[in-house]
Amino acid sequence: MRQVRILQLGMLVLLVSSFSCKTAKQAKREVQKPNILYIMSDDHTSQGFGVYGSRLASLNPTPTIDRLAHEGILFENAFCTNAICTPSRATIMTGQYSQANGVQDLDGNLPEERQYLAHEMKKLGYQTAVIGKWHLKKTPAAFDYYNVLYGQGDYFDPVLAEKGSSDSIITKFHGKKGLWPGKQYEGHSSDVITDLSLEWLKNKRDKDKPFFLMHHFKAPHDMFEFAPRYADYLEDVTIPEPESLWDNKNNGSVGTRGYNDSLLDTIGSSVGHRNIIRNMGMHMKIDQDIPDPEYKRLAYQEYLKRYLRCVKGVDDNVKRLFDYMEAEGLMENTIIIYTGDQGFMLGEHDYIDKRWMYEESLRMPFLVRYPEMIKAGTRTDAIINNADFAPTIIDLAGGKAPEYMQGESFVDILPEGKEPEGWKQATYYRYWMHMAHKHSNPAHFGIRTKDYKLILFYGLDYMKRGKKPKGFSHNPASMSAFQTPLAWEFYDLKKDPKEMDNRYDDPAYADVISSLKQQLKQMRTELNEGDEKYPQIQALIEANW
Repeated sequence: MRQVRILQLGMLVLLVSSFSCKTAKQAKREVQKPNILYIMSDDHTSQGFGVYGSRLASLNPTPTIDRLAHEGILFENAFCTNAICTPSRATIMTGQYSQANGVQDLDGNLPEERQYLAHEMKKLGYQTAVIGKWHLKKTPAAFDYYNVLYGQGDYFDPVLAEKGSSDSIITKFHGKKGLWPGKQYEGHSSDVITDLSLEWLKNKRDKDKPFFLMHHFKAPHDMFEFAPRYADYLEDVTIPEPESLWDNKNNGSVGTRGYNDSLLDTIGSSVGHRNIIRNMGMHMKIDQDIPDPEYKRLAYQEYLKRYLRCVKGVDDNVKRLFDYMEAEGLMENTIIIYTGDQGFMLGEHDYIDKRWMYEESLRMPFLVRYPEMIKAGTRTDAIINNADFAPTIIDLAGGKAPEYMQGESFVDILPEGKEPEGWKQATYYRYWMHMAHKHSNPAHFGIRTKDYKLILFYGLDYMKRGKKPKGFSHNPASMSAFQTPLAWEFYDLKKDPKEMDNRYDDPAYADVISSLKQQLKQMRTELNEGDEKYPQIQALIEANW
C-alpha cells in the first residue's frame, strides 16, 4: 500500500513538474516578441496586385499576397523617396533620405556601420537575416546571417554569397571576373531564394529568439525571365491596356518632352517605337520593321505577360513561406510585411521602368498582417514613405528609432488605419540619375499630398560627368551630360488621378501651387535635401523657383 502511495505521489510530482515546465514555456511564448518577416520584391508595382484594384486586378495576379490585405492592412499612399533600386533599399535600411545616407544613385553603397536597421534589431534581441537580393554593394555584414545575390543577380542558376561559408566560385562582380565567395544554386531565383529562407527558418535560426528575416525576391525585375512552368500562364488572355499608352494628352512638360516635342524620341524609355534609344519592343525581340501601333501592341502584350508570369512565381513562393509558417504555428506571432522596392511603369504614359515621380513609379505596395494588432480588411490613405519603414519595424520590435533616422514610425496607424494627430500630410521625392542608363529620365524632385502633386524637372546631372555634347547626339555615354529643359508640373489628383493634365499654368491653381512651393522648400530644408553641395543646380533652381 505504501509503495502504491509513493508511486502515486511520484506521478503527482511528475505531473506538477511537467505542468510547471509547460506553464513556464507557455509564459515564455506569451511574452516573446513577435517575429517579423519582411518580404520585398524588385519592381512589384501596385498595378500588379489584385487588392489594389488596377486594370489588371481582374487577372487575379496575387491571390496569396492579397491575403495580407484581407487579414491585415493595405496602405494606399505608401511612396518611395527615390524610385530606383539601390537608393530605395538604402533608405529602407537607414530610415534616411538619399543625401543623408549617401546613396543617391546606383553607384552608391551601404557599409556595415550604416546598415542601421540590422544593428537596431540585434540590440532588441532579434536574430537577423537577409536572403535574396541586397544590391547595396557592401556585404550585409551587420546581419547575423545573410545569403545574397551578387549585385542584380541572375534569374536562373543564381550565385549567392553566404555568411560564414567557405564556398567560392569563378564569377563576375563589379565588372571583374575572378574567384569570389559564393555558391551557384540550380533553378529559378524565386524558387532558390525561397528554398534558402525555408532552410534558414527550419534549421539555422535560434528558435529561442524572435527573428527578423528580410526575404528579397529578384523578380519581377527586367528582363522578366519567368520559370518555365509559367509559360502558358495568360497565354490566351489579352492584357488590358492603359489609355495613356496611346494618348498621353496633357501629361508632361518641356522638361519631359523638349521644346516643340523635340525630345519625345529621347526622354523616357517607351513601349513602342517612340524612344529610339530604348523601348520594350527591342527587349521583347519584336521585329523592328513592324510599324506602330502594331509594334507597340505586340510589345505591350509580351511585356505584361512576362512581367505577370514573374509575379505569379513570387506569389506561389510566398504561399510556400505561409504554408511552412502555418504548419509550424508561426503565423499568428509573426508580423508579415510585403512591399516592392518602388513602383514600376507598366505602359502608363508609354513608359517602362521606374525613376519617375508619376504615380505608378512613386507608389509602393505596402501590406501588413498581424492579427493581434491589426483589424482585418483595413485600408488607409495615410501618407507614408520608405524612410518610415525602419522606424516602424523598430517600434514593432519594442524599440525606439534613433534620432539620426529621418523617418517616423507609423505603428499607431496599423490597428485601424487612423492617422494620429499631427501625422504628415505630404511626402518628398527626388530622382538624381539624370538621363542615365538609356532610360533617359531627367533629374527632378517634388512634393505629393493627398490631393496634389508638384514636380520640378531641373534637368541637370549633380555629378557633372561631362560637358554638354556639341550638337545633340543619341550617344548613351554622353546623355548624362546633356542638360534638358527646366519645367514645373502640377496635377490635381482628385480630379485627375491618372495625371493626364498638367495644370501648372492654370491661374485657378496659382494659390495652391504657391502653397506647395513653400511646403516643398521647407521640406527640403528640414530633410537637408537642398543643393548647397551642387551650386550649379542650386543656382538653376533659385533662378526658376
